[in-house]
Amino acid sequence: MKDFRSIPTAPRGLPLVGHVVPLLRDPLAFLKSLPAFGDLVRIRLGPLAMVVICDPELTRRALLDDRVFDKGGPLYDRLREVIGDGVVSCRHQAHRRLRRLSQPAFHQARLPDYARAMTTCVQEAADSWSPGQVLDVPAEMMRVSSRIITATLFSDALPATAHGQLVEDVTTVVKSLYQRMFLIPPLDRLPTPGNRAHLAARARLHDTVERIVAERRADGADYGDLLSALVAAHDPEDDRSGMTSAEINDTIVSFVLAGIESTAATLSSALDLVARHPDVEARLHAEVDALGGEPATYADLPRLRLTEQVVNETLRLRPPGWFFTRVVTADTDLGGYALPAGTSVAYSPYLIHHRPDLHHDPETFAPDRWSDAHPQPPRHAFLPFAAGARKCIGDSFSMVEATLALATIAARWRLEHVSGHRGRLAAAVTLELRDLRMRVRPRAEVPASEVSSAQGAT
Repeated sequence: MKDFRSIPTAPRGLPLVGHVVPLLRDPLAFLKSLPAFGDLVRIRLGPLAMVVICDPELTRRALLDDRVFDKGGPLYDRLREVIGDGVVSCRHQAHRRLRRLSQPAFHQARLPDYARAMTTCVQEAADSWSPGQVLDVPAEMMRVSSRIITATLFSDALPATAHGQLVEDVTTVVKSLYQRMFLIPPLDRLPTPGNRAHLAARARLHDTVERIVAERRADGADYGDLLSALVAAHDPEDDRSGMTSAEINDTIVSFVLAGIESTAATLSSALDLVARHPDVEARLHAEVDALGGEPATYADLPRLRLTEQVVNETLRLRPPGWFFTRVVTADTDLGGYALPAGTSVAYSPYLIHHRPDLHHDPETFAPDRWSDAHPQPPRHAFLPFAAGARKCIGDSFSMVEATLALATIAARWRLEHVSGHRGRLAAAVTLELRDLRMRVRPRAEVPASEVSSAQGAT
């Protein structure tokens, strides 16, 4: 077995800072370059050495062995500062219990009720648009996804002002987390404008959630939402009474951050990509028109096959969760190399999703690659929700949400790019679009057959 120090090191490292510069300047291109150097590649974040897993089989092995490859490293160390030790971020020893307690909230039987709230929220947003209006698409999708998450988490218990502050705080926290990965103490505690904004938003976010949870626990009623399910949860395996208030608070904050930002990023990218591919747009419109002009519902999902394929292809091409870290908890081997306990490890769904040996023509937006008529890539080649015991607990929830939202918008409106604001991908904690402006046109105004030619590649 080879020594850890013999793992190939990525080029372009600089004294003191290591590979921080390419990871901040163009992280996606940097990640896509790494497989050329080996299945495992070493990088440095300042003084910290990290192993990036570039091989899909080795990535899946690390994800399945969550006891040895535990949640940790620079990303989760920073993430825990925001979301605490809820089911998303907790260590292995706490995860099984929290997962058992949280799972009923995402039971398949609850999805139709959640879906009704999703459809209502998207329909209300679509009804508020007017012909010719120019949307700041990422901001609008944040508004839509935040309405959905508050409706399904809290039964829409937030007043308008509190809801607006929640969205602002989530945006501030998420946009600053990636940069904070590279700040070593005491730089992360200096009273800079960025640090002050991050800490204030983080504190307000927790205050908002703690207040709602305390009111709900005192109330004791079941509102049919995710919070009610968490408050009522009991663990039959160890006969504990359920989650503590702190555990519920941390889990809810986790769901708020993931549920708002990731869904908004997915929907923004899906709308952008569909508008860039008129052939896909025309077929999508034909599919949603077959619903008879009604908003898409949970019962319609089997008829929304292309819509689901568009969502899957968006998640492949632009996965919101693009970079994750783990920490090795015991001496182990991976890919023929000995990794000592304490080694920081990273994997990237974006890297895996863009490997040409796994996905034909990986830079092309091609929803049909997910149809039954095409051979499917191996399971380890598509990881938008991770895998194993730490697979995203809300994966089905997220797919239903994105599919219904895209179908509901497409049934009413056609979105076209505004010159000079065609969007740019930005890699923060999530992979998101910025500066994307699109004009809304009533579907009846522009027939699908007259859609303009493609407006560029992905």
